[in-house]
Amino acid sequence: MGFFDFLTEEIAIDLGTANTLIIHADKVVVDSPSIVARDRITGKIIAVGKEANMMQGKTHENIKTIRPLKDGVIADFDASEKMINMFIKNIPALKKKWFPPALRMVICIPSGITEVEMRAVKESAERVNGKEVYLIHEPMAAAIGIGLDIMQPKGNMIVDIGGGTTEIAVIALGGIVCDKSVKIAGDVFTNDIIYYMRTQHNLYVGESTAENIKIQIGSATEDLQSPPDEMSVQGRDLLTGKPKQVSISFREIAKALDKSILRVEDAVMETLSQTPPELAADIYNTGIYLAGGGSMLRGLDRRLSQKTDLPVYIAEDPLRAVVRGTGIALKNLERYKSILIK
Repeated sequence: MGFFDFLTEEIAIDLGTANTLIIHADKVVVDSPSIVARDRITGKIIAVGKEANMMQGKTHENIKTIRPLKDGVIADFDASEKMINMFIKNIPALKKKWFPPALRMVICIPSGITEVEMRAVKESAERVNGKEVYLIHEPMAAAIGIGLDIMQPKGNMIVDIGGGTTEIAVIALGGIVCDKSVKIAGDVFTNDIIYYMRTQHNLYVGESTAENIKIQIGSATEDLQSPPDEMSVQGRDLLTGKPKQVSISFREIAKALDKSILRVEDAVMETLSQTPPELAADIYNTGIYLAGGGSMLRGLDRRLSQKTDLPVYIAEDPLRAVVRGTGIALKNLERYKSILIK
């Protein structure tokens, strides 16, 4: 093994529904939307990541944009493999090599994933030259990334709100004690906004616009301490067919997202109700940690805190918490051997 060690590169991948992040040599080298654009005629992939994202909703019939991951799992095997491959090829340090190095990788997966879906991730990784592939559950990676010591006999609760799934887990002794994975997350929030704009304003907006609304003025409650300004949104008027602009406030978005956020709340409550009493006692003292892009929704921390009567903390740089944890697990393979799935 010794000789091959220096030919082997180590990378940590957070393969997300919305964004894919890759860490190599302790740096985040890839942080791109998980989307590819394919030429319908030749079948070639013409763009991936940010480039492909700009094409979304603006394509003609010869170009199709694909999001290869749906609800946190691989939906389009071929496209996901090509996407991972192109991301890895774009890592600056690996570009310089004459031949593609063997890769030791740790990839994180949702906790509610089936055997078949797990194998799809592994096979994808092996086909892009992954010689040693380890998988880690997302809530675990998030906990490590937040900086919790997960090997302690102490309970910690993680709520990771991604693009496709919300992962809720209680972690102790380096294992997941009880978890729940619900398919209500960023994508659903975006669709809620599209639906709201359609029904309330007769305005048809695309996914990119709706996501923009969510980021600019998205909110989980109608009473925020420092409310964002109103936002003007452009789209197509469903009555006249003309392009039009309306201005909307965060209160409307809070209304639009209310039902979905209720379901996230319920999932958190259900997980709490399944927690063994000793760990519940720990969680009463430590509170709940939020990670993932969805945790940046204004007022969500306060809303969850009111619902659970527990302190709620948002991870710093929540978008990267999971990939950070995956990278730490990769560096300390021996220490985290027990939580990695070979």
